[in-house]
Amino acid sequence: MRCALGIDTSCYTTSVALAGDGGVLSSRRRLLDVVPGVRGLRQSEALFQHVQRLSALLEDMLCEAKEAQIACVCASARPRDVEGSYMPVFTAGEAFARSIAAALRVPVLETSHQQGHVRAAMEGAGALPAEFLALHLSGGTTEILRVRAGLKIELLGGSNDLHAGQLVDRVGVRMGLSFPAGPALEALARQGTARGAFPLSHREGEVSFSGAEAQAMRMLDSGAAREDVAAEVYSYLARAVAYLIRWAYGRTRLSAALVSGGVASSALLRKLLPERLTKLSCPVHVHWGKPEMSGDNACGVALIGWEEYNNGKNS
Repeated sequence: MRCALGIDTSCYTTSVALAGDGGVLSSRRRLLDVVPGVRGLRQSEALFQHVQRLSALLEDMLCEAKEAQIACVCASARPRDVEGSYMPVFTAGEAFARSIAAALRVPVLETSHQQGHVRAAMEGAGALPAEFLALHLSGGTTEILRVRAGLKIELLGGSNDLHAGQLVDRVGVRMGLSFPAGPALEALARQGTARGAFPLSHREGEVSFSGAEAQAMRMLDSGAAREDVAAEVYSYLARAVAYLIRWAYGRTRLSAALVSGGVASSALLRKLLPERLTKLSCPVHVHWGKPEMSGDNACGVALIGWEEYNNGKNS
């Protein structure tokens, strides 16, 4: 079966995937190792781990997909599809993609990590209009986007300091949870009660997370229950994202929003955000991709590669 090989080497996940006419055919991903108690990795450390792991992940995937015939290779070569967008970790996946494509004598294609996230979230999200809003929520990005045909992305607004995933991870690590802290912090949040202790900090198309982080740390220092602090974090996330959606709707009148990125895999956020939008009388319908497609992975990259490859053949 002819297919596209997708490769994504983000800040915290090494991933490979195959996509063809049937959608995603196979995929593999592995989180990078982070020392307990540490809130992340330097780019050089992450790059080294990607180089170590790519071959093994690809071998394992191709062992399963024995009938795969790679027609093209696509890599996320940069964080966003804008001039000057660069991050060292993506050079690992791009170099690996170019080497494989040269050896197989097949085309090599490039996309951005952000486009890969949006395309992956579109799988299982239901019918979307030709133009829609998208949220990219992760440890490195909190942005509200306008998405046009061909995955043409325009930045509308977002955070002006920390990102959604950073808030979750910093508070979680402070509690002694493993990095990334999302699943464990969410489990705590479900046991706690949020009372809106963190006032939403925002201005025209921008939200701030640093104040919420400081307030969470003060609550922990004062002896507040970890469960209640975790609940406040997720309450703040839902209010901040709802603000961005309502603001973007007022600017564009687009009434569909797709939520992508690792933070979008949170079942608690999936519950809280629509409730918040209803309270705000915001008519935007929120679309969610499959939870397993929300985190950093090469699935969206492979899908983009297969679609671009076929468009090129037919042009």
